[in-house]
Amino acid sequence: MTSKTSGLEPVKCWRLDCGERTAAFASFSNGIPALIAFGPRLPRQENLESVARATVPNVSAGQLDPLVPLTLCPTSTDGWQGHPGVVFRAEGGNPLLPDWQIADVNENGPHAIQWIMEGSGVDVAITLTIRVELCNTGVLSVQIDCQGSDEADLQWLAPAVPVPDHMPRIVDHGGRWTGEFQRQEHRFTLGQYVRESFEGRTGHAHFPGMTFAADACDENSGACMGVSLAWSGGHKIVAEELPDGRRQVQCGYDAATTGYKREMLVAVSEDGFNGLLQQWQQHVRTHIVRHAARPVHYNCWEAVYFRHDVEELKEIATIAADLGAERFVLDDGWFKNRNDDTTSLGDWTVDQAKYPDGLGPLVDHITGLGMRFGIWFEPEMVNKNSDLYRAHPDWVLGPDHQPEGRNQHVLDLTKPGVTDYLYENIAAILQAYAVDYVKWDHNRVLTGAKPQQTVALYALFERLNKAFPKVDFESCSSGGGRIDYGILNYTTRVWLSDSNDALERLRMQHEAARWLPPEIAGSHVGPRVCHTSGRVLPMEFRAWVAAQRHMGFEMDPRELTQDEAETLKRVTAWWRENRDFLFSARQYLLDSNDEAVFAELHVDEARDRFILFKGQAGTSGPIAARRMRLAGLSPDALYDITLINPEDVTRLLNRYEATGLMKGETIRLSGSALMNGGLRLPNAVPASIFVVEGRKVRS
Repeated sequence: MTSKTSGLEPVKCWRLDCGERTAAFASFSNGIPALIAFGPRLPRQENLESVARATVPNVSAGQLDPLVPLTLCPTSTDGWQGHPGVVFRAEGGNPLLPDWQIADVNENGPHAIQWIMEGSGVDVAITLTIRVELCNTGVLSVQIDCQGSDEADLQWLAPAVPVPDHMPRIVDHGGRWTGEFQRQEHRFTLGQYVRESFEGRTGHAHFPGMTFAADACDENSGACMGVSLAWSGGHKIVAEELPDGRRQVQCGYDAATTGYKREMLVAVSEDGFNGLLQQWQQHVRTHIVRHAARPVHYNCWEAVYFRHDVEELKEIATIAADLGAERFVLDDGWFKNRNDDTTSLGDWTVDQAKYPDGLGPLVDHITGLGMRFGIWFEPEMVNKNSDLYRAHPDWVLGPDHQPEGRNQHVLDLTKPGVTDYLYENIAAILQAYAVDYVKWDHNRVLTGAKPQQTVALYALFERLNKAFPKVDFESCSSGGGRIDYGILNYTTRVWLSDSNDALERLRMQHEAARWLPPEIAGSHVGPRVCHTSGRVLPMEFRAWVAAQRHMGFEMDPRELTQDEAETLKRVTAWWRENRDFLFSARQYLLDSNDEAVFAELHVDEARDRFILFKGQAGTSGPIAARRMRLAGLSPDALYDITLINPEDVTRLLNRYEATGLMKGETIRLSGSALMNGGLRLPNAVPASIFVVEGRKVRS
């Protein structure tokens, strides 16, 4: 519709509807469109022009007249006084200020629309393309790219969306190596809150997502909105409040990378943080990660490190298979002269000293046990002590005198021949052996990083995925250094952290679930003495924490006592029987009202069954455990509730335990009672976990 009224005119509007969601857009005076509404479905008779005009504040002293809208890519040309969405400079550094106008619109059905913008008022050809899609998961995809010219230097490009006025809280995740996904919370203040990674990869401290929430928002109630940048390189997220009170968020990255889209995903919830969690998880399952097998992993790294001996590895594989492992992953140390981390990265041929007959005898033994075979690579890296570096020192990314990280450097994937070399060497191994899984590692930050490095990486993954469609790739980057919705387009699993400490994992897995479905996150039972923390934790706790996600083992199984082995076999057997349920259910993080407790619930689509994990990380304040309020159940249904792991908690047995649940007895409660009154679980000590199952009673 078009209107000729005072102020910003004319106004043209569009809407996308999907399920119970509406995304509405408006262009004022044929300029860059703005997101004017995103949330519960608007009535068909809604006057979108009125909605659009309501997003623009009234004019006051000291401001431009009229105030400009917050568009999907705000520009200073329009008079926008906040962080711009696009910055071009001409030769000499002078800013280019095109007057962006809609040149074409492509309405691709009810769920997608594209605007082609052309910049007038400058002597260079610049086209800005904005595309939005509203997916069947309720997630909005806002994509932006730019075609420039040699005379126009792109400094910054990012899509922007408004943050609702009633969401002053900013929640995001920082962290570090072995301490990923640490929750942080701030509030909007006048000016900018910026999260930025200069690592050339996503970074342990910079998960590229941010959540905005109402003051009253908790896990299961209240309004919130989340955004995430689908990108695996250096990036910046800007959350900003202007003097006129409006708030925006932008997700993008610097430097002249034209022709490659920036994609920001946006989700909104009226049902608390769990509403966002379920949308993100479903979006990953439906639109990002392809379906993959989820066998129980055995990874040999923390058993042997670089000390590879074929007969010893066969022995370990035999024990691992008996424990329930379904895939054996040969980690770092299998290739030419790789006896420590100072040498040989880049020389991707089998070490004849360790494997005189190649990998065949070991692979045959593993597959003969009924297990799949996986292997470790770190393709983007090179040691100076390697045949590759001696042949191609010019392939290193960054300056000659840069510091090393883990005794290694990064290959410049944009240089001719580099990705061809990597593809050919990786493909040779995948063709020679029955490999169905690659652990793809990335153990240092980049010096002199540029976005084109990430684009080249994606192209290499695309080539490998096309040639080897049955091979699953895992994104590992010293653990959680490259976890994002960009890399998940090419991989089916992430290594959440190099820490196998179950206490650390309990917290990390809880927070990472806000963005990742459980089947995506690898979680392994580590050695008795954790190699990163030095802690010794009970096997039952280590095993059940791993069973919350994609389960595996990463220890020398020969160290296990008989009791430990039996516990691990029992938990693994349970996980193999229930993984399909866990990896299709809706997940809820529960408000425990206890900082020492991390609890999560998995409920099937029909609400017939649930599994509750209640992990105790520390000592609780009160003597008695607080009741755990569940979520997502049928309020009128009755559920039979059983403790799945009574064997693991008998040492905690309290003869005064009221419900008998701890003694293996089944209790019956309604969904309403469980969600409102809560479930009384036994008292717990640190490093323990209760696993509870509920099944709907059939009338």
